[in-house]
Amino acid sequence: MSVQTVNVVIDAGRSVLPAEVPMAMPEQSFREGRLQVPKQRTAPRMMALRRFYILGGTAAMTAAATAMMWKVLASNGISVLEACLLVLFVALFAWIALSFAGALAGFLTAVFDRGYKLGIDPDEPLPQVHTRTALLMPTYNEDPRRLLAGLQAIYESVAETGQLEQFDFYVLSDTRREDIGAAEEQAFAELCDAVNGHDRLFYRRRGDNSGRKAGNIADWVRRFGGGYPQMLILDADSLMTGDTIVRLVAGMEHNPDVGLIQTLPAVIGGRTLFARMQQFGGRVYGPVIGRGVAWWHGAESNYWGHNAVIRTQAFAENAGLPPLPGRQPFGGHVLSHDFVEAALMRRGGWATHMVPYLKGSYEEGPPTLTDMLVRDRRWCQGNLQHAKVVASKGLHWVSRMHMMIGIGHYFTAPMWGMLMLIGIAIPLFQGGIDFNEVLHISPQLYWRAQDEEKVIRMFAITMAVLLLPKVLGYLAMLLDPVERRGCGGAIRAFISMLLETLLAALMAPVVMYVQSRGVAEVLAGKDSGWDAQQRDDGGISWPALIRGYGGLSVFGLFMGVLAYAVSPSLAAWMAPVVVGMVLAIPVVALTSDRRAGTFLRRLGLMDIPEEINPPTILVRAAELRRAAAERPSSH
Repeated sequence: MSVQTVNVVIDAGRSVLPAEVPMAMPEQSFREGRLQVPKQRTAPRMMALRRFYILGGTAAMTAAATAMMWKVLASNGISVLEACLLVLFVALFAWIALSFAGALAGFLTAVFDRGYKLGIDPDEPLPQVHTRTALLMPTYNEDPRRLLAGLQAIYESVAETGQLEQFDFYVLSDTRREDIGAAEEQAFAELCDAVNGHDRLFYRRRGDNSGRKAGNIADWVRRFGGGYPQMLILDADSLMTGDTIVRLVAGMEHNPDVGLIQTLPAVIGGRTLFARMQQFGGRVYGPVIGRGVAWWHGAESNYWGHNAVIRTQAFAENAGLPPLPGRQPFGGHVLSHDFVEAALMRRGGWATHMVPYLKGSYEEGPPTLTDMLVRDRRWCQGNLQHAKVVASKGLHWVSRMHMMIGIGHYFTAPMWGMLMLIGIAIPLFQGGIDFNEVLHISPQLYWRAQDEEKVIRMFAITMAVLLLPKVLGYLAMLLDPVERRGCGGAIRAFISMLLETLLAALMAPVVMYVQSRGVAEVLAGKDSGWDAQQRDDGGISWPALIRGYGGLSVFGLFMGVLAYAVSPSLAAWMAPVVVGMVLAIPVVALTSDRRAGTFLRRLGLMDIPEEINPPTILVRAAELRRAAAERPSSH
């Protein structure tokens, strides 16, 4: 493919691009359209039965729990507050029951059935691919040397497969800062020289970054998509082995009616305690959850925006996103575009699949809780935007469920908060609002009057449904000798699971508060903006911690003191939430500290197999990033 150095009006800086091969990508309509292929050829067997188990099992578990809660509350009739509590309980129990039903299916699949799909078998010899694929790495104000060090590791890994001639690599920049843009150009030139890849490495920076990441990809499709049957989307922190990339492309070649194949990226590179929690949880619980959703999603799987291969034709014909009507935050560009793109491709007749068993796909997690919550705020807005898309004409009902689950995820936080507050309010106001009597009422006595044994049983069942997916993930890990050794062995992995669960419980009130605030801000019309993500574990200063969490800690302390003044039993009732709020600053500080993560690493806790026996691509990426950090820049 001939290469030309161009300075086009729509690009900023110095672009290095091949000759354009345009492809039409029309904007789609959410008001018109129909489902082109109701049942996909590649759908696994007995999909109706699988989905009946998931939805029917969730409904049955929720009905049983509702009946038990009704017996707890209805001994003396149902008040308005008790009815509100029952409604919240039903919705939240259904939420965790759905997760449990999927995790159980994922556990059984992991233990008894390999679940291989689309002819993608990691145990078979590496297939030969016959068509061209573009690897696209979008970037926005990222550290160029770190970014391109990761891309070099991917490039070299693909070269090791002996099939490099079928792949081109594009850095698609939306960077706005001129200094970072200049550094991108320099780092890109150095990469081309380092791997002698001038004929298959390309770079451009958009002059207008409208549409954000979705607009960035769409711009490439319209200019170059005609030259590539497939494109593989990477994120700025993505790493994928050449073996995995070739197998994904071969799976696409062998299944001409498949539009998207999504991997389950493993979280790696954690050095802070929080990051190590995330990677351990993702490694131990993630495969069971991922296999579960793949089992019942079938040919209507979701898309997470990266580490996936996409048929360019399917994307161009169906994934051109129009702006949503109205003003931000609900209107404008679709932020969580990946869900919508997958839904539109499925509407257009293309199958979308997930292959959670295929290893060699990696990403990095946020280094601190603060960084996760900043990213989560943007996801919150993007998912709530889907309220304007979920009723679009012609979508498959499973695609609608993906969006509804995404919306529901963010409403669970305020719902948990309301459930807790109503649970406290019921015994305080059971006899009417008489504040002379309130001080003598104990919530513990109220719940005891409702039949203490039933209350304890209800609590135990709820906790079991909530925590069993973690236990199933742990058991599945134990049954795989390689995974078990890679996670530190059965005992260390068990201790790690307990520690991760404890820390997650302490952070839960903080997450609940911040997510609830995020929902309120979106509903009030506040836009999240678009900032570069934090990739390195630079830590958080104490002034920043106090600014970010001091108010929550003071509020938690105030609530605890007030509760104790009302009744020691009330204080005990609220203790799990109050403790998490009061300790927000030290818990966030501890989990953001790299030294705490290093200490656990020395003890062999929260280990993952990629640390015990790191794959070549991770070793190479780390070497390149260290060398890039030590090398002075001319800009």
